[in-house]
Amino acid sequence: MIRHTVAFRLRHPEGSAAETAFLTDARVLATIPGVERFEQLRQTSAKNDFTFGFSMEFADAAAYAAYDQHPDHRAFVADRWVPEVEDFLEIDYEPLPAG
Repeated sequence: MIRHTVAFRLRHPEGSAAETAFLTDARVLATIPGVERFEQLRQTSAKNDFTFGFSMEFADAAAYAAYDQHPDHRAFVADRWVPEVEDFLEIDYEPLPAG
């Protein structure tokens, strides 16, 4: 399993219609085959300047690679993410073996 996470800050004012539209349109990512447990999160810690997070899981590296190449993901990144995200941190995790 791979858990793909990204913490980010938008260029839009907090609570603006543009912020809402970005988050609404980002839900397209949840519809891409292989995406499991898609979540949109509001960052609450004062320890960093990020505002939101996305988290999703994939069964394996092949599912994650297919998501990365999917036209809906590519379009969202090019049309929305690149022009509207001010800063971000992406982290991908794999579980450690139990024991």
